[in-house]
Amino acid sequence: MMRRNLMVAATALMLSACMAWSQPDGKAATWPDALTMANGARATSAQEFEAERRPELLNLFAENVYGKSPQEKLPMKSTVTSVDRDALGGLAVRKQVELLFSANGITRALHVLEYLPAKANGPAPVFVGLNFDGNWTVSKDAGIALTDEWTVDPALAKVRLSTELKGHFRQRATENERGKNASRWPLEMILRAGFGVATVYAGDIEPDMVTGIGYGVRPLFFKGDQYLPAADDWGAIGAWAWGLSRVADYLETDPAVNAKEMIVIGHSRLGKTALWAGAQDKRFAMVISNESGKGGASLSHRGVEESIAHLNIAFPYWFSANYHHYTGRQEKLPVDGHLLLALIAPRPLFVGSAQEDPYSDPHGEYLSTAAASEVYALYGEKGPSFDDQVELDKPVGNELRYYMRPGGHDMKAEDWKQYIAWAEEMLKKK
Repeated sequence: MMRRNLMVAATALMLSACMAWSQPDGKAATWPDALTMANGARATSAQEFEAERRPELLNLFAENVYGKSPQEKLPMKSTVTSVDRDALGGLAVRKQVELLFSANGITRALHVLEYLPAKANGPAPVFVGLNFDGNWTVSKDAGIALTDEWTVDPALAKVRLSTELKGHFRQRATENERGKNASRWPLEMILRAGFGVATVYAGDIEPDMVTGIGYGVRPLFFKGDQYLPAADDWGAIGAWAWGLSRVADYLETDPAVNAKEMIVIGHSRLGKTALWAGAQDKRFAMVISNESGKGGASLSHRGVEESIAHLNIAFPYWFSANYHHYTGRQEKLPVDGHLLLALIAPRPLFVGSAQEDPYSDPHGEYLSTAAASEVYALYGEKGPSFDDQVELDKPVGNELRYYMRPGGHDMKAEDWKQYIAWAEEMLKKK
């Protein structure tokens, strides 16, 4: 009996710092409690969370996962390179804008593609997100400028390596690539609902490859004779998130945009990016994560599906060097996806999953969203609970929402239908 009592006491002590939830295989996974602070006390109000726990979590993610983003502001020169007030058959005003940044003898250009509803009655809310393969791939619109893209060396096409580990070269995009990813950007649906879109090719900010740092924005911030990032410096995801905030800087100057209604969105690795951008930059009024998986909305502490080891081997440049300390040691990681989601509170946040997307760990994304609900509750906002019965195509939660659709790893029109309807609902509450 004494031994049993000791075991119960030990378990109670562990649960004071961690929450444990039963997994399908019968094992228990533990992860850090959202409200327990470093000093052992628990945040019991929104004010306490804002003042103490939120800064603590931001620092933990910067130190251990994404790296520290530079605080200095570089001068930004924005130039509107084209405007078409009759784009997409009169449905949209299309703007293309070049954002230039220079430092350390280097200049980088970000090319913003912006579509706004042509018949808007006033400044429009805008979905802000990065695209994978170039602005010209989001629509067949012949007016979208073709710029440079990063392409895998064809000689390595059959080499069994992650695409991001292969050699790449830079070339001018071609006409036959127009609209190849248009299914992920249903522009007509978005525009008819009264929303705009602003997107940038992630490769403008930093090419998605091991050597991408040399061609991206991170060297703009090197100090003195620095030629490599420090262990706690930002990785590519941090750089991409920085780029999203620079798009927000520009959109704040556009009178046709409602800068108080910018919604940051991303899929997969760019979903991780959207979450980190939204966590750091409160100008994003809403955040949408589409199948962002581990290192994003899901829970690495579960120890299932994609591991930190795989992330760090296949994509060693996405995160800070410090994140590599947790390869094979995910139980030592002081943060996880639910704490990243908590950093968005109380702003509306939507986490979308796909049933046949095991690497993104849809069950882990749901558990993470439910675990973040107690933070949203401090602000009087509602999220999913662990008791919800998740059914396909039926969202759960409110300001903090989760949903899962059938199918695999992609961002589809059916996802956008959910996100648009939710955004409209949230805007009506303002």
